[in-house]
Amino acid sequence: MANWSDPRPNAAAFQTAGAVGTDAFDAGLRSYMLSVYNYMASAVLLTGIVSLGFYASGMAEQVFAGPGILKWIITLAPLGFVLGMSFGQGRMSSATLQAMFWGFSIVMGLSISTIFLRYDGASVAQAFFATAAAFGGLSLYGYTTKRDLSAFGTFLVMGLVGLIVASLLNLFFQSGVMTLVISIVGVLLFAGLTAYDTQRTMSMYAHVAGTEDEHRTVIMSALTLYLDFINMFLFILRLFGSSRN
Repeated sequence: MANWSDPRPNAAAFQTAGAVGTDAFDAGLRSYMLSVYNYMASAVLLTGIVSLGFYASGMAEQVFAGPGILKWIITLAPLGFVLGMSFGQGRMSSATLQAMFWGFSIVMGLSISTIFLRYDGASVAQAFFATAAAFGGLSLYGYTTKRDLSAFGTFLVMGLVGLIVASLLNLFFQSGVMTLVISIVGVLLFAGLTAYDTQRTMSMYAHVAGTEDEHRTVIMSALTLYLDFINMFLFILRLFGSSRN
């Protein structure tokens, strides 16, 4: 999921820019957002290294093309990490949450290594750089725009639920047209979520600045943006990727 609850949903704003001074608040916000982006970018890099290494070793083909439950364990493990972090963030220490975040990045790399079995290397690289450019622009928009994007939140969540349901149904129907529609909607949906989640991450700073929740919020926000990036990348790859001969 791409929308995480504020770890302190009932808390009033910790401080406002007017209370601490605009310059000090802005400096703190920049540092906070830089930490989020550093975590997110590092996780994407780690996932990419693990994914490529798992494929290059030949283990990805052995696991996913062969029999056994290991492939299902690897496929479902990222979901387990996400659910554990999402529902347990309030009870975990920052160190535990951080360890789970890196663990999630690793198992995600193992899980998506199948893209190298389905698509040629050039398609994967092109999809990655296209996603990086789109993500950068959309996140910058979410960071700088004065427009309140919260009104789109409900619409985006409903769209995400609909996308998941449609994807599950298409596992049975195997419709090429439906796959194309799902991919197009997926790209647009996660593009919107990137801008929305960036702005939401910024707004949460006022609630957690200077508290023990700040580091946990940084990690969960990085996870949110990571999921936006990875999902947009996978949908772009589905749309434009060339299959291996």
